[in-house]
Amino acid sequence: MDIIKELKEDRRKRLEELKEIIVEHNPEAMFAHGHDDAIMGYSSDGRVIYSVNQIRETLVERDGMTHDEAIEFFGHNIECAYVGEYTPIYMYEE
Repeated sequence: MDIIKELKEDRRKRLEELKEIIVEHNPEAMFAHGHDDAIMGYSSDGRVIYSVNQIRETLVERDGMTHDEAIEFFGHNIECAYVGEYTPIYMYEE
């Protein structure tokens, strides 16, 4: 179990460092609240890039949604939300 805790802590630290780098690159970058685990990186114009699959997985595991509910919720409440010039980018993975 200690290894799992260490891996999770390492991942959390790396995500915090990545968020700091993104903010240094673009102080106006917009983040999708509650989905830091899905951050994949950032674009050349400073927009945060998220994994759609990871966001959906979080909605299922953390929020107790079914797969179909997560797809619908993501599409209606996250993906289509325009929050300005630096609205996040959502990356689909196959």
